[in-house]
Order: sequence, then structure tokens, then C-alpha cells
Amino acid sequence: MREWKQWEIKILKPEDFPGGLMRVRPEVKQLFYRGEWDKDLFKKAVAVVGSRRITHYGRMVTEMMVRGLTEAGYMIVSGFMYGVDTQAHKTCLENKGKTVAVLGCGLDCLTPAENDGLYTKILESGGLVVSEFEPKQGAKLWTFPYRNRIVAGLSQAVLVVEAGENSGSLVTARWAFQQKKKVLAVPGMITASLSKGTNWLIRNGASLVTSTNDVLTTLGDINRVEPQVRFLRLSGEEKEVMELLKREEMEADELARKLNQPIAQINILLSKLCLKGLVEENNGRFMVGF
Repeated sequence: MREWKQWEIKILKPEDFPGGLMRVRPEVKQLFYRGEWDKDLFKKAVAVVGSRRITHYGRMVTEMMVRGLTEAGYMIVSGFMYGVDTQAHKTCLENKGKTVAVLGCGLDCLTPAENDGLYTKILESGGLVVSEFEPKQGAKLWTFPYRNRIVAGLSQAVLVVEAGENSGSLVTARWAFQQKKKVLAVPGMITASLSKGTNWLIRNGASLVTSTNDVLTTLGDINRVEPQVRFLRLSGEEKEVMELLKREEMEADELARKLNQPIAQINILLSKLCLKGLVEENNGRFMVGF
């Protein structure tokens, strides 16, 4: 497709940078970008980053946080890679927000290739795709962690959803700490490898957040986002299933044993709850959806 190649590449000089970007070290000497530059876009900007190996939990949390932040008027910055980055950009666009993708390569080098359509959608929605690298610069191991200081520099805060012990998201968080930006992290199970990085951040100075309103409070924003409430009538059996799934994820046969119900009846209840958007299934396990 490569429709994004029709957009002109422009160059932004330091005198036109948003304030946070001018304080980035090593300094950014120029920024290549596609899209229409609007300095006001960065007045309310949050970076949302995380693991490339996104889990079902990570996807749900990313969708919940980005949806709320977009509703509160924030622009979303991320790194355009697999996993949390891509989910953050997509969720922002789905909720009519604007997003900025900071590439770890030049603007004419698409990485990852499957984000071809996303590149175009970001531009068409009024967002930006930016890079400090020359347009033909390919992605290298060193370009991504170096890119991360710009992700932090363009944002008021960095929100880390999932991260392993050696995740690139921790590099972004460290850049944010150096730049005196707020770092926020979503906690996870202590046994989950992709929660080790976020839990480490919380132990070492990041703010623990479990909702969009936690993020807004940390940013000093007085606005509040109302959680989406589903006014749906549930049968007694549906309520019993919901109560169990609020405690932990379960497979259908496990629910059947706990509720002393035939597996066929449990499957019917789960199908109804999934159709109502209250329950989600992942690899045979069911959980309450956000």
C-alpha cells in the first residue's frame, strides 16, 4: 500500500520544538516528520509503552487506559512497534483521538511492515509520525533505545503497561526519570514475567496506577473519566458466573464444578456474557472484560 509515502517529509528545527523535547539529552538536533505539526498537540500528551509480547491482560489494560486518556483530551505518544505500542496507537484512533508515533528508524523505512495501514491512519487522523533519523536509516539494535528518549521528551508522563526485566520500556522510563518526567506503571501478578519490569518501577519511584483517573490524579488534572457502566439485566446464574470470574480467570469446566452445573449450561451462560461484552475469552480461559 505505502499510501503514507504520499505525505511530504518535513524537518523541524530545535527552535520550534515543544519545551520538553528541548530538554532531552543527548540533544535532538532536528526532527523529521510526516503530518501537520501543531505545537499545541503536546500540551496534553502521555506516552503509553510496554512489551512487544503483549498479553491478553496487557491488551485490555492498554485499551482501558488509552480510551480514558483520549476521552480526557490527551494525545497518545508511543513507539509504533509490536504489542503495547501498536495497541495504544490503534485504541487512540478508534476513540477519535490523535496519536504520535516515534520511529526507531527513518520515515521511509517501515518497521514493523504490518503497520503499513496504521502509519496512514495516524496521518489521516491529524497525528504525526516522527523520527530524528535520516529517512533512509534502517532500524538497528541501538536506534530503538535511543529513540525512546524522544518518546519521553514529547510527553508529560510515561505510562508503562507491561515490561519484562530487560524491556525497552524500562529504557523509556529511565529517560523519563532523567528528564524529570512522571513515570507511571500498571502492577501485575508477581509470577508473570511481563510484570517484573512494571513492579520493579513501582518499587523504584514510579507511581502505581490502576485506572485512568489514577493517571489524571498523578498529572494534577482535576478532570475525571466516568467508567463505562453497562446497564444490563443479569440472571441469577449469570451473576454467579460473574462473581467467580471477578476473583480469577477460569476455564468453563472449572466454573461448572464450582457452580455444580452441567458444562453445557455453563457454556450457554458464558456465550451470553461474552455477547453482552462483560466477559472475554483467551486460550480457553474466561475473565471479566474491562
